Amino acid sequence: MSKLKNTFKTDILFKSLFVKYPELLKRLISHILKIPVDSIGQFQITNPEMPPDVIGNKFCRLDIHMKVDGQQVNLEVQVEDEKDYSERSLFHWARIYSNSLPAGGKYSDLPRTIVISLLDFNYFPCAEFFSEYQALEVTRHTPLTNKQALFFFELRKLPDEMNKDDLLLLWLALFKADTEEELAKIEAMEVPELNQAISAYHSVTASSEFRELERLRAKAQHDEAQALWNAEQQRAFGIAKKLLNRNRPIDEIIEDTGLSLEEVESIRSVDKSYL
Repeated sequence: MSKLKNTFKTDILFKSLFVKYPELLKRLISHILKIPVDSIGQFQITNPEMPPDVIGNKFCRLDIHMKVDGQQVNLEVQVEDEKDYSERSLFHWARIYSNSLPAGGKYSDLPRTIVISLLDFNYFPCAEFFSEYQALEVTRHTPLTNKQALFFFELRKLPDEMNKDDLLLLWLALFKADTEEELAKIEAMEVPELNQAISAYHSVTASSEFRELERLRAKAQHDEAQALWNAEQQRAFGIAKKLLNRNRPIDEIIEDTGLSLEEVESIRSVDKSYL
């Protein structure tokens, strides 16, 4: 199979595509929220910017925040299981919700806030690919409020068979797709909005703007990896110096630090007190 260099899960592609083609995003959100797309009045992306200095930041978070008929809606793709995603998504929800209250505003005016996460890993101990969480009374299971909603879609749990009438499932399959063959399979179903999304995908990935964003992101990732390596080396050198000072055997120092014989000898030669 032909692996895709970039998929719909690639953060810079995800945001570039939907900011450039908001009508596609509107259709995706209508399926997720189960509301007719034609009934949506207000639809506004409130964080469309993707400045180069932000893309180059290793802490960059490329989510898409929207106002949808008075609701605050946030969409994010997460490809790595960092083991704390529940807390992270709840924190993110709380920040969006609390920031929606204007100075002097009433708590009752706070909008319904929905955080949508597309996860490229199995997270919850269930067979279902969709999970919705909100604040509920633990015995009666009655909601405290309708203003909290956290949606999780686990892409790896999607069924293998696709139905061209299940547009949400087709959209999720598009995000799951990692190969040209998987994209072609969806395209062959001849569903107009999905084919529009695939066409938009090819257009965005071929653009010079996207290639520059790719370069900046790759540089940021390289710089981060280099910084981590340098920090680990400095840590190993520090441990080696302490062990040398205690007259520990060279082979033991190599085993404990992962340094080479040459590196340990160079540390010893620098500090004559070890001779």
